[in-house]
Amino acid sequence: MLEHFKKDPVFFVSGILALVSCFFVRPDLEYIGYVDFRVLGILFCMMLVVAELVRLGVFDRLTNKLLSLVGSSRSVSLILVWLCFFMGMVLTNDVTLVTMVPFAIAVMKSFDDRKSLTFTLILMTVAANLGSMQTPIGNPQNIYLYTHYEMELWDFIKLMFPYSLCSFVLVTASVFLLCSNKKTSRSSLEVKKLSAVPLSICILLFIACLLVVAKVVNFLPVLILISLVMFVLDKKAFKYVDYTLLITFVFFFIFVGNMGRIPFVYSFISDIVGRSPVLTAVLSSQVISNVPSALLLSVFTSDGASLVIGTNLGGLGTLIASMASLITYKFHSALPASKEKTVNYIAAFSVVNVIFLVILLGLYYIMP
Repeated sequence: MLEHFKKDPVFFVSGILALVSCFFVRPDLEYIGYVDFRVLGILFCMMLVVAELVRLGVFDRLTNKLLSLVGSSRSVSLILVWLCFFMGMVLTNDVTLVTMVPFAIAVMKSFDDRKSLTFTLILMTVAANLGSMQTPIGNPQNIYLYTHYEMELWDFIKLMFPYSLCSFVLVTASVFLLCSNKKTSRSSLEVKKLSAVPLSICILLFIACLLVVAKVVNFLPVLILISLVMFVLDKKAFKYVDYTLLITFVFFFIFVGNMGRIPFVYSFISDIVGRSPVLTAVLSSQVISNVPSALLLSVFTSDGASLVIGTNLGGLGTLIASMASLITYKFHSALPASKEKTVNYIAAFSVVNVIFLVILLGLYYIMP
């Protein structure tokens, strides 16, 4: 049991928090409303398709191609971080990380540098969370707040641009500060011969996932379609889906939903939100994550712009401040133990996030 806890402490802690919260709010039909089945469906589909792309050898080919163009680990880290930053604006932060993190692990393994791999994954997560704040479709809380406050697109973009620009500079500088500059320690990977039919099917399924993200189609038909197609195409791909991550999300949904229904928590937030919506959004996001914070705080203020800033900056900080951050953590925790001394992921993640948060909050307070 202890070994399982060490391997996946977030899963166990989230389960305990969800269970304890049930003593304060007895289970009822409202629990069903806590769970965002659309998010879970998208994550499951993306993990399933990405797993098949890995099994087909697509990531190995992309790794070889990238390493042939850019031979140093720092340059690779920089490209990966930049990709996450800009992809987050249109694909959402969670979809970006589900897609890019397995690819990043495959590429960075070529340099045999666990410390740089850890910091690359952390900065990719930060980049995806911060890049996604620039557009209304970048993350769930932006979609909600943009609609709820009937904001104009150009006003939204102007509001977040200074923070996005500063974030881009920060993540770029951080790569040079935290990631070493090594040459690849091994030759090109041996790759499978790609089969055109399975690859074409995976590409079409991936596009179907993106259509769900863009809300062009409903997630349920796509979930059923992808599950059936992958069952026929390659049953083994289902083994590579991280089911504990999906359950972890469910635990946090329950915990967060219950926190919003506890009168003390609710009244406490009501009392302070009027004083400083941005700071309140940042602090509440550290405990219940930024999406529920946006939903909860919007009841108490008409200042939509402050909530947009606060909940987006609030995605920095703790591991659960933005639940997309759990995706990277789970992939990292699944890596085999390293013989070399390396940094603790959660500690390093927290330090990097707090520094980014302090700088961006400082920018908010000095801006006119």
